[in-house]
Amino acid sequence: MAANAPFTPPLALASLSGEADADWARAGAAYAGAAFLGGIALDADSRAAARELVARDRSEFLPDEPITFIDRELAALGDVPIQPAFNVRSATVEPVAEAARVCRDRDTLLEINAHCRQDELCAVGCGETLLRDRERLATYVERAAETGVTVGAKVRAEVPGVDLPVLARDLEAAGAAFVHVDAMDSEPVIADVADATDLFVIANNGVRDTETVREYVEYGADAVSVGRPSDNPTVLERVRAAVDREFGLEATR
Repeated sequence: MAANAPFTPPLALASLSGEADADWARAGAAYAGAAFLGGIALDADSRAAARELVARDRSEFLPDEPITFIDRELAALGDVPIQPAFNVRSATVEPVAEAARVCRDRDTLLEINAHCRQDELCAVGCGETLLRDRERLATYVERAAETGVTVGAKVRAEVPGVDLPVLARDLEAAGAAFVHVDAMDSEPVIADVADATDLFVIANNGVRDTETVREYVEYGADAVSVGRPSDNPTVLERVRAAVDREFGLEATR
């Protein structure tokens, strides 16, 4: 497991497009160690893609000034006992560096989105497309890391032609501190990534109860994250109790 933990307890709330804002993070702070706000589209192409998604009834954050929006949402969490993080999308690297500087100044983790698979986002080079372009994704991570921010990436398993352990090693070499893995239906990939790097590995997908938390812990995850039910206190309480048990934290709560 990774030596340096960017948040504790090792339970995160995973970003939900158009829903994961400061109020959402505040509501989950009693249960989680981190909250990944966003995702948010940063540049012209990613924002155009996000508008297309909204046109077909998908929820998206589309403020006039995305960097200002990031700063404002993070400022609203200044008194909340949770580690904030921001998931960002961009077809170009410079806005990622700009967002990284804001996150650095707000003591916030930056997560580069190499995960979303909507056609509109992939067409402009965002989301899952970055998984197939390891060099470009590594450049995003490197530019962000140069600012001094703690940076990582959200990735997805089961993408044809993508070797996640190899990709994770590239991200680590570029300066990443963590990788957030949507395991899909390939949970053992968590072990493959954890064995390949010293990155802090956050396991995502289907985290609902003791059984799912235990499975990811046995595969070597350093933390788990809850996605769709992240606004459901009943699920969060159950998962937090499981995290405390499986990570041996019950005595500290």
